[in-house]
Amino acid sequence: MINAALALSQLPAQLADVVGHLQITPVVVMAGIMVFYIFLGCVMDELSMILLTIPVLFPAIMALDFFGLPPSEKAIWFGILVLMVVEIGLIAPPVGLNVYVIHSLAKDVPMAETYRGVVPFLISDAVRVTLLLFFPILSLWLVRILT
Repeated sequence: MINAALALSQLPAQLADVVGHLQITPVVVMAGIMVFYIFLGCVMDELSMILLTIPVLFPAIMALDFFGLPPSEKAIWFGILVLMVVEIGLIAPPVGLNVYVIHSLAKDVPMAETYRGVVPFLISDAVRVTLLLFFPILSLWLVRILT
């Protein structure tokens, strides 16, 4: 039903047009989308986030030029980034749904200590996503070898 409503409203096409005419670089748009997913990950599960947002955001991303990537590679790169950022959102404070799951399994560990234990993973994930954002070849080298 959501896809039908999006098709009738032309929201994805209009958003792609608006984003394509913005006077900011495509990397800034992608960084904004990634921050949006991290915040959304604090309150939603991953499947809901992806199903509700990809039909709207994907056409906007495809309308932008990222490092001269062809459309097929751009789609794969965007998918990899979205999946990684969605997972980061599930462990990011203040809510971090996966952190609550771990806390329910280890009831004797205080929640503050659980969040402190997550910080090194958040830092390494931030470095990894930043590298993949600015150097898409890191996530696409195998695709290029196989094609």
